[in-house]
Amino acid sequence: MRAIVVREFGAKPETADMPIPEAGAGQVLIQLEAAGVNPFDQRIIDGFLNGRLPHDFPLIPGTDGAGTIAAVGAGVDDFTLGDRVVGKFLIPPIGHGTFAEYIAVPHDSALALVPDEVTSVRAAALPTAGITALDLMRAARVRDGQKMLIVGASGGVGSYLVQLGALAGAHVLATARPDDTDRMIRLGATEVVNYGPAIPASVADSVRTTDPGGIDVLFDLVSAPPVFADNAGLVRSGGAAFSTIGSADEAALRARGITGGNLESSGGAAELRELLRLAATGDLMVPISAMPPLSEAAEVLGAPGARGKTVLVI
Repeated sequence: MRAIVVREFGAKPETADMPIPEAGAGQVLIQLEAAGVNPFDQRIIDGFLNGRLPHDFPLIPGTDGAGTIAAVGAGVDDFTLGDRVVGKFLIPPIGHGTFAEYIAVPHDSALALVPDEVTSVRAAALPTAGITALDLMRAARVRDGQKMLIVGASGGVGSYLVQLGALAGAHVLATARPDDTDRMIRLGATEVVNYGPAIPASVADSVRTTDPGGIDVLFDLVSAPPVFADNAGLVRSGGAAFSTIGSADEAALRARGITGGNLESSGGAAELRELLRLAATGDLMVPISAMPPLSEAAEVLGAPGARGKTVLVI
């Protein structure tokens, strides 16, 4: 099968011919049609999990994928041949990912049936980013009428957070470059906080001017610790502030009466089914910015400035 592989940590991804995996007991074999690209994929290539989980080389990256069940192993009765499925797969040993024509995974992993209303490309853009956004919303317990600031709203997780916040009835403040303002409004943002080379004010200073009373919830998906701390200064006592990249000083937040901290997404199949339901009913738009072929994986992995999701078409 065609696959994208790296030969060692930090190596450039390349196209290779790899054996088709088999569906062992308790597993299903998926013929993949699309694979979502996430920043985490590049981190795995760079060795982020080296020493924490075993890896196999040549390593096939990719966490998110959608396709059809091509084979079913012994003991599996919840999926059948031809089922359209999507999943989030980070299964040790790392290196048997979704940037390939086939993947074999446990049937009880973060795997869900895809509704007829959702294409495989749209489904593949949901798992990691969508589940992270849903986990954040639930951890913060966002309620109707709360002011919620999303720093990094233009990317995959942020684009879902804008919509989920609007669905919850929140007053959503989304950061974006000026030329992305209209898209944020269409996704459900109440206010857009612009940033860029021509804008001298920081995000925090801009919000202090427009919303001097502060905010209830901060989701900061991109900022380093000093900037996160400045943004967290906007949150009122009793509010919540979350970082997805480990930038939160949790003790400092607690001292100010703020909950939250550094969140690592732990959602699975149940959360994925909820996202698919919302996508099928039209309540959640899947923001896809690019659909390159599998062979172009090396060019899009780790690319900055994403606006929505990139999905590899297999």
